[in-house]
Amino acid sequence: MTERLAITPLRYRPDVEQIEPDEPQIARDLAETMLSIAQKTYADSGHAMRCVHAKSHGLLAARLEVLADLPPELTQGIFSKSQSYACVIRLSTTPGDLLHDSVSTPRGMALKVLDVEGARLPGSEGSSNQDFVLANGKEFNSPSGEAFLKNLRMLALTTDRIEGLKELISKVFRGMEYIVEAVGGQSAMLKALGGNPPTHILGESFYSQVPIRYGDYVAKVGVVPASDNLRALANARLDIGKDSNAIRHEVEHFFAEDTAIWHLQIQLCTDLDAMPVEGISPWDEKTSPFITIARIIVDPQQAWNEERSNTVDDGMRFDPWNGVEAHQPLGSIMRLRKLAYEKSAAFRSQRNATPVTEPLSCPFTRREPGLEAILPTEKRIPANRNVLSPD
Repeated sequence: MTERLAITPLRYRPDVEQIEPDEPQIARDLAETMLSIAQKTYADSGHAMRCVHAKSHGLLAARLEVLADLPPELTQGIFSKSQSYACVIRLSTTPGDLLHDSVSTPRGMALKVLDVEGARLPGSEGSSNQDFVLANGKEFNSPSGEAFLKNLRMLALTTDRIEGLKELISKVFRGMEYIVEAVGGQSAMLKALGGNPPTHILGESFYSQVPIRYGDYVAKVGVVPASDNLRALANARLDIGKDSNAIRHEVEHFFAEDTAIWHLQIQLCTDLDAMPVEGISPWDEKTSPFITIARIIVDPQQAWNEERSNTVDDGMRFDPWNGVEAHQPLGSIMRLRKLAYEKSAAFRSQRNATPVTEPLSCPFTRREPGLEAILPTEKRIPANRNVLSPD
């Protein structure tokens, strides 16, 4: 039996957004700055990478199952009925260059839901998929478009700099973040600069940070661990001092045998004054809690290999503007990133052997080599060798 919501969500209308006159220029400057990062890494490596989130740690085939008997306010867009979708998940960290994992930066989860129905957002008419781009924090690291551009320019200046110095700076910022968290706080800026605690990526929760349209309403999106094996990894520290790909190796170990389940949740806006669309601060969860609307299931598989990297890292883009009108990105941060996403994908597509395209089906459903063939016993890295202990 369908239960009624305990809150009254705000109805979407176009004027929930307040577009500033200088946004087009800031968007161009952002796109130019992001491309400068890609140009630097391309000049060094001869391979075109993402301007941000260049390093992947898991490339996963998944399925998203929309729950049955949801209240009508929750049956919106691609979640309008109980059904199952094939998905691709990309787990990553934020820098635009490939760094040792001891440079500990925020983590991302990009989710591509395949073969969805609905009127398309402008520019995505050639796709039939819906993308969600999420990070492991509820607050975006820049309070305005101008601040976003300033911080990105600082990041661009550090691209291609001495990695050892970045590791040292990251260690300093992690220490500062530990102090902040010890008194019950968090700093999105410290984490963005390399102070993200070196925890297991599969124990993280991921959030859209800024809102999207949710059919007739407005919402933020969250993906949180649901299965016990994921919950057990919350705050588990990794030893990132020796293994440059510690995060990736732990993801590979996990999915060699285990199944993961996340809950996909939404937090509905109930009051524009208290929960502004143009703001970046977390919305009050006492006023409007996150509500589970679907589950994401990832079965055992080879979580990362060169073939998957060619297919996903090179051949796919994850863009919140690649989707249906019912899930239109909202707010200045979302609007400002649109051009950068487009130009980044075009830059990679024009330079790499694998062009950027939209998949029609999950590229991993074809038969892949068995896990024993990929990870022979004598070469298999001991399970959880980098995991230290929960915080």
